[in-house]
Amino acid sequence: MGSQWEVETIAVTTHALSLSLFLYSMAGKSPEEEHPVESFGWAAKDPSGVLSPFKFSRRATGDEDVRFKVLYCGICHSDLHCIKNEWGFSTYPLVPGHEIVGTVTEVGDKVTKFSIGDRVGVGCMVGSCRTCQNCSNDLENYCSKTVATYSGTDYDGTTTYGGYSNEMVANEHFVVKFPASMPLDSGAPLLCAGITVYSPLKYYGLTKPGNKKFKNKKSKTIADELLTCHHHCVTPGTELGVVGLGGLGHLAVKFAKAFGVKVTVISASPGKKEDAVRRLGADSFLISSDADHMQAAMASMDGIVDTVSAVHPIMPLVGLLKSHGKLVMVGAPDRPLELPVFPLIVGRKLIGGSGIGGMKETQEMIDFAAENNIAADIEVIPMDYVNTAMDRLQKGDVRYRREPSTCVVAVTDFKLGGKLPSVQPLLFAA
Repeated sequence: MGSQWEVETIAVTTHALSLSLFLYSMAGKSPEEEHPVESFGWAAKDPSGVLSPFKFSRRATGDEDVRFKVLYCGICHSDLHCIKNEWGFSTYPLVPGHEIVGTVTEVGDKVTKFSIGDRVGVGCMVGSCRTCQNCSNDLENYCSKTVATYSGTDYDGTTTYGGYSNEMVANEHFVVKFPASMPLDSGAPLLCAGITVYSPLKYYGLTKPGNKKFKNKKSKTIADELLTCHHHCVTPGTELGVVGLGGLGHLAVKFAKAFGVKVTVISASPGKKEDAVRRLGADSFLISSDADHMQAAMASMDGIVDTVSAVHPIMPLVGLLKSHGKLVMVGAPDRPLELPVFPLIVGRKLIGGSGIGGMKETQEMIDFAAENNIAADIEVIPMDYVNTAMDRLQKGDVRYRREPSTCVVAVTDFKLGGKLPSVQPLLFAA
């Protein structure tokens, strides 16, 4: 017979084992059992940011899940930051991509909004608490427990993988339906870049159309109509500035013009004027490096959407605002910007920010874009070109197709028969 110490040790060990088994049974299946579906994609393995073929697993389709074959995935500048861990929260291996589109292959038993064959997309988030004040107000993007589409921690404790892959699975609440008239390839960037500029235009009240004619029903003569028109025929509408003409900026111009807003593009590059005015339909163009240009436009704008992610002075932009004007930051410089307080006080001006949008608003944005023929200007590349594309983004060479306002979309239809090759595959459009 063992000593009392041995008996107590055995009792403690047995209790710990029983407790572990109990907790395991309460927790349900292990992550390995919950993620039995073999998938493949392209992943960064370390902060070098080099992407290479990567085999991983996704969860089985749950009752409320939508699984879809990924056909295209936009390449966002934030992907570049994340694969290099420049923001400090990347988890490796990291499969990037949060502008993901494709066709539904399977739906869970409780899914009500989607069917097999539907054209769908997933943006920057795949989960949230669904109970907080933000979530209750359709602002899941501001939930403190939002689950990022990649390099995030899902509610089962596993790491999320993004859209540089052959398939995607997500809760139907975080899946967006694409209308038949919306091209999947050029629609993909709307899931990040599109909603990033659409949401602040709506929230900050920068969508008021101008130049609307109102016929006076009481007018009996042309003279009466002209007299009334002097006061009521034309409304000023929103005078909007858009800083930068990249992936975000060109979509901001398109959405603003669809709302009927007068748009001025503000850029340091004079060569972008033709692209801004003739192709995108901006009403005017300001060269931010030209002091005379900027001075002539002082106090002329109701709002400005600043899409530039490089460090730049904002004092001149505040000067462009009318009293009560709003400067909205949607670009994310990696260093603090100098804040001019006095002009804000004397003009009651506002500097604010905005980050993507909630799921209800994202669906609204996609529907609005389809109705108004809005899509991103894109270059479609094969997936095995992605490292070259990242290098070009790093160097600031984003003038794909020699157009300054083009997004990049990778074809992710691997056509590999379910097997990951030892060499980079050449990908083809479906």
